[in-house]
Amino acid sequence: MEQPQRGIRALHTESTVTVYQAYSPEIGLPAAREGRFVSPWKRDRMTWIKPSFLWMMYRCGWGGKEGQETVLAVEIARDGFEWALRHACLSSYVRGAHPDLAAWQRELKRAPARVQWDPERDLRLSPLPYRSLQLGLSGEAVRRYADDWTVAVRDVTPLAHEIHAMVSVGDLDSAARLLPPERTYPAADDLLAHLRP
Repeated sequence: MEQPQRGIRALHTESTVTVYQAYSPEIGLPAAREGRFVSPWKRDRMTWIKPSFLWMMYRCGWGGKEGQETVLAVEIARDGFEWALRHACLSSYVRGAHPDLAAWQRELKRAPARVQWDPERDLRLSPLPYRSLQLGLSGEAVRRYADDWTVAVRDVTPLAHEIHAMVSVGDLDSAARLLPPERTYPAADDLLAHLRP
């Protein structure tokens, strides 16, 4: 099935969507244990969430990069996720998507969320010809994410390591069977129209 050039593929239910983040064990393990973000996680920093498991694996090196050794699956409320998309702007200036550079800079300054579209990845972490959403949260969006939207936080580092081990020996079929069952997120056109350059 052909994928849209810019679309959201995610593990989702009627009420939640799962996103991924990777942290040092000092931050990730308490969050998984408590089922929410607790100190030393900081609310005053921008935090990026990724609906694509394999893009997260690319970013964190299967949980092997320093400071990203704990991979978290964060289940959040769909209405919160969609609030962030409605209040987001593109993370970089795109001619034609904005009236001009100054307009984009004003929008970026006031938006509590930002979006970038990065190439999706396959099991070998090679880029695919379509892009996946990365959603950056700051200010009000970070507070809502931590306090209102988060339903559950799970440590999926063992899963990341298991899939990576299978990929390393060339057993891609077994690795693929373990991947979270991501599918196209049913976003209404107006939800993403301002975020597709």
